Amino acid sequence: MGKTYERIDDRLRAFIDAQPVFFVASAPLSGDGHVNLSPKGRAGTLAVLDEHTVAYLDFGGSHAETIAHLRENGRITLMWCAFTGPPKVLRVHGRGEPVFRDDPRWTELVPKFGDADGPGLRAVILVHAELVSDSCGFAVPFMDYREERTQHAQYFGRKSDAQFATYCERKETNVASIDGLPALPVPLPERTDHAPVH
Repeated sequence: MGKTYERIDDRLRAFIDAQPVFFVASAPLSGDGHVNLSPKGRAGTLAVLDEHTVAYLDFGGSHAETIAHLRENGRITLMWCAFTGPPKVLRVHGRGEPVFRDDPRWTELVPKFGDADGPGLRAVILVHAELVSDSCGFAVPFMDYREERTQHAQYFGRKSDAQFATYCERKETNVASIDGLPALPVPLPERTDHAPVH
């Protein structure tokens, strides 16, 4: 039977930290708008900042749906599944906000992810938990984690930060969601926080 929690305690934090993948769901306010659901990986790119706050690094890609939805209405749900061990599905329902490169909080947040920072970083997504809940996960299959994919980091690692900014600006689905909502603000500010070279 599922339970709800008032906070992300040490046990829930340990479960989150043990999962190599999580899922992000968001949606526009429009009833005929497109709901978005994205898998997220890359080790170390998610951090539980405190009992009510989770953050993850948002890297460049083909779309910016989550950013667009958060800018419009802030609704977001994060989900983790246990693919090994006891069955569990954990969700954090909350309000999210993208923290962009020119936000004063950027230089405080990015170092919390250590070596997970890298080329192509365009935002930090902050999620303020309003409801934390779990469910049984009895139907989630057992799956074995093998290794990280490296293509994403390698692809953006071949671009300078200026080239990455140009990539974001020219990709229509980075500037606006598929429903036309404003997504990534461009031009992308230059990183001044000495991003690591990979």
